[in-house]
Amino acid sequence: MNKILLIIKREYLNRVKKRSFIIMSILGPLLIIAFYGIIIWASISDGDQKEIAVVDESGLFENDFDHNTASFKFLRIFGGLDHGKEQLNSGAIDGFLFIPKDFTIDNTKGVVLFESKGLGAKAVSELEQRILRRVKELRLPRLGVTEEEIKILDQSIPIRTVSLTGDGEESDSNVGISSVIGIVGGLVIYFFVFMYSSMVMKGVLEEKTSRVVEVIVSSVKPFQLMLGKIIGVGAVGLTQLFLWIMLGIIAVSTLSTFVDIPYEEFEQNKIAQIDSNVQPPVEVDKFTELYYTIGDFDFATTTLVFIYYFIFAYLMYSSLFAAIGASVDNETDSQQFMLPVTMPLILAISLSGGIVSDPQGTMAFWLSVFPLTSPVVMMIRLPFIGFSTEVLISMVTLMVGFVGSLWVASRIYRIGLLTYGKKPTYAEIFKWMFRSN
Repeated sequence: MNKILLIIKREYLNRVKKRSFIIMSILGPLLIIAFYGIIIWASISDGDQKEIAVVDESGLFENDFDHNTASFKFLRIFGGLDHGKEQLNSGAIDGFLFIPKDFTIDNTKGVVLFESKGLGAKAVSELEQRILRRVKELRLPRLGVTEEEIKILDQSIPIRTVSLTGDGEESDSNVGISSVIGIVGGLVIYFFVFMYSSMVMKGVLEEKTSRVVEVIVSSVKPFQLMLGKIIGVGAVGLTQLFLWIMLGIIAVSTLSTFVDIPYEEFEQNKIAQIDSNVQPPVEVDKFTELYYTIGDFDFATTTLVFIYYFIFAYLMYSSLFAAIGASVDNETDSQQFMLPVTMPLILAISLSGGIVSDPQGTMAFWLSVFPLTSPVVMMIRLPFIGFSTEVLISMVTLMVGFVGSLWVASRIYRIGLLTYGKKPTYAEIFKWMFRSN
């Protein structure tokens, strides 16, 4: 036991003392937020404003292209189709929209968007919607319906979601917030497990290629060495995770200073949304509503479950990665064996959209029970289903998966660690698992 503790201490201190660990512990959350913020911004951004000339021979869109948008700057040109093509070829415009003379509210064919720089599907869709709105306006008088009546029919109806537990207790729930928290939890599990498991594999591989391991195993059993390395690196991950949680608490506390109304008044506003006889005491801005809605979320249970899944997911995957590192002589050869091990994690992340769409579905259930995918999938499902029997079943199967992977890894590790000169095949590694010496 003392030997394992020495290995844990060495692995932990060697990494925690590095300047890069301190920097990444502070900058890591900011980099992740910036990374996904850029992705979200890019997905909703309209991009650069494009100059689109409009040739309307039908005369039906006299004033519909007078106002520019964030995506388009509209220009009126005269001279017909040929003149528009000349302007486009000269580079004076990014594209031009041609509406033919025979275009009517009954015959809507023949509209052409000419472009030379690849305006993209989003631009085409926006122009189609603009033309469609005008055609609808022209068709409404025929139907005896006014535009104001159509707008009344199109008004959205907000639905307040309430979770009802088996004990009959009610609590507000928010599908959007549950989706974000679930996906973020799954991504963090994926990120940490993959990063620190790879760290274990590289550490084993470095000691093997430098032949240092031959000296170490003369006084320490291979299983003790593997277990000490796994726990030591895992402790580094927990330390970083703890720092991130503390930074999150500080950030939330800072945000609370921007909230102007007390929680009691916010609750009164929620009651007023249900009961029309109750008048809301104050107007609640979007930031305050979001802050208190997130505050209602059960972060304590989620954090405890998250820590459990992080620990055992890391232990399971890092043991397999340690076995891979011991089996090969260089990092290039390790890629062959990493793919089948990492595929379940990648699959879980890839299916996150479907899991959020149907968290109670059959696919979501079985993926949250299968040990290699359960850490990511269950973290995505947890905000929707709460702490239930399914979570307990998933925790037990993950524990069993960890014990099984540790047994498999220890059998491979003890032989592969001192095997050199030849890249093993899957068949040879399988035989190592059942060798008695």
